[in-house]
Formats: sequence, structure tokens, C-alpha cells
Amino acid sequence: MKLLDGRSMAAEIGRGVVESTERLRQNGIVPTLAVVLPTTDAAARSYVGVIERGAAKVGVRCVVHERSGDPAELLDTVDQLAANDGVHGLIVQTPLPSGLSASEIGTRIPPHKDVDGMNPLSLGRLALGLPCFAPATAAAVLEILHRGDIKLAGTRVAVIGRSPVVGKPASLLLVAEDATVTVCHSRTTDLISIVHEADVVVAAVGRPKMINKGFIRPGATVIDVGTNVTESGLVGDVDADAVASVAGALTPVPGGVGPVTTMLLLRNTTSAATL
Repeated sequence: MKLLDGRSMAAEIGRGVVESTERLRQNGIVPTLAVVLPTTDAAARSYVGVIERGAAKVGVRCVVHERSGDPAELLDTVDQLAANDGVHGLIVQTPLPSGLSASEIGTRIPPHKDVDGMNPLSLGRLALGLPCFAPATAAAVLEILHRGDIKLAGTRVAVIGRSPVVGKPASLLLVAEDATVTVCHSRTTDLISIVHEADVVVAAVGRPKMINKGFIRPGATVIDVGTNVTESGLVGDVDADAVASVAGALTPVPGGVGPVTTMLLLRNTTSAATL
């Protein structure tokens, strides 16, 4: 089985980001990512720390704005950062305060700063094949498949999960690569049989080790997007130990989609700084 090592891929992407940041700085531009953290959630804080450390390595300025759960304060912060010309990329970390939706927050992030595809306009442009920043996790799925030399044109792909941040945008990106995509979800009947037909499986359901050996066609590529905190540590949506005996290629958790996602956020920030 081929291990699709996200850490090594992220390092390679990072070298390109370093080159971009150096060029920008030579022109007097410091690529800047603003991260709004409106929660005390431990997992969210940990992820923001990962972004900060990644940014420091590649020369992107990352500024974290910690806020309370007050919706008005959060909206005002997003509006100020959206209007700040010194901010090139803007993300709002979830979970959001009660009463605020991701789309409500996303509409306040200008598309040219929307480096994680939170604005509904970004998803609409993605659906139409127009230039935009796709949600970084969905883009990471494609990045890993490309870097892993996994054939997509004409390939059958099962995306398990239909969230607007992973499942839906990933399916749009895959269709753009001429893959034949089936989007599966909680209402899908005979899920195992459908997934078993796929040459590529993208698991993004948020349920620890839900995808077992029975789901996977021998030789299939499995992209595990899941990051589930359990008593035994961080695990994916895929039972990796069981699936490894049949899959042709597999992303690990941790060390698969996550590192690539972080680096794509930073790469998007340097791209936004040139707009």
C-alpha cells in the first residue's frame, strides 16, 4: 500500500510559499493572515496554533484576534479586518457563537481575502469553474491526489459527507478533474455497496473509524479527512489498520490532509497579497 504522506507534501508546498513570501517582501509587501478566534474550544485553539507555527516557517505574518462569544463583537471584528488593506487573508475559526451561521460570517469576508472559501460567493464561483479560493481542506484533498499521482479523469469517486466546507466543494473540484463523483451522506441507502464501487474514496463524515475494510474496493485510494479526538488520541473517519490491507493508497491521521490544509491556507494568503 502507498502511504500518501501529507507532511512531506506540505513541506514541498511550503518551499514554494517561502519563495513567494520572499518576492513579496522584496516589493515591500508582508503577506498577512488574520485569524479570528471567537471560542475557547481547545481543539480550535490547537489548530490556530498550528497555523501560527506554519506561518512563521514560511514568512507569512499571522495575527490572531481572540474574541469572546459575543456575536456583535465578532461581526465588528470581521468587518474591521475586511476593510484593513494590510490584511490579505481572513479566516474565522469555528465553532462560532450561538446564533451566528458560517454563511452569515462568510458574507462579510471579501472574496479576495476569503482564503478558506467561507463566503457563499466563493462556493458559487467554484461551482461555475470561476477563479476563487476553495475551502482549504477540500483543496487539500485534490492536492494530495495530484501529488500522489492518482488518476482522476474517468475515475469513480465516492465522497462521504456533504458539508459546505469539505464534501460539497471537494465534489465540485473532483468533477472539474473529470472524475465521476457520487456524494454520499446520512440518507444514502446501501452506503457500503456504493462506496465499494469507487476507485477513490474521500471520507469526511466526522465519525471515528466509521469506514472499515468492507467499504473499500481492493486497490482503491482512500483520503481520510476525519480528525476525531478520542480517548486513544486523534483518529480519522477510516479504520486505517483494517483498510490498509486492501487499499492501494491511504492518507494517515494525523499527518495526511491536515498539514496540506494548513499550508494551502498560507499559500492562498500569499496569492491574495498579489491581488
